[in-house]
Amino acid sequence: MPVSKDDVRKVAQLARLDFAPEEEAQLIEDLNRMLEYVAALDQLDTTEVSPTAHVLPLENAFRDDVMGRSLDRSDALANAPLSGHGHFRVPRVIE
Repeated sequence: MPVSKDDVRKVAQLARLDFAPEEEAQLIEDLNRMLEYVAALDQLDTTEVSPTAHVLPLENAFRDDVMGRSLDRSDALANAPLSGHGHFRVPRVIE
């Protein structure tokens, strides 16, 4: 099913994206091209391919949780733009 103008506008609204009206046609074309590519991949015979979560073989590299040397609190806060009561202060993000 091809992507329509309504689809692009709905997704843009949900993602809080704003784009110029002249970009809409290009977005529709790009999205439809991507969907065609995925549809072509869907036609591949993968019965002999084992499922993988990652292309490279990865293993967890665990280490002992050992307390090491750390900065003194005053040294850590020395270059902080804002600090108070021995802590970093950050701008309020929730009103």
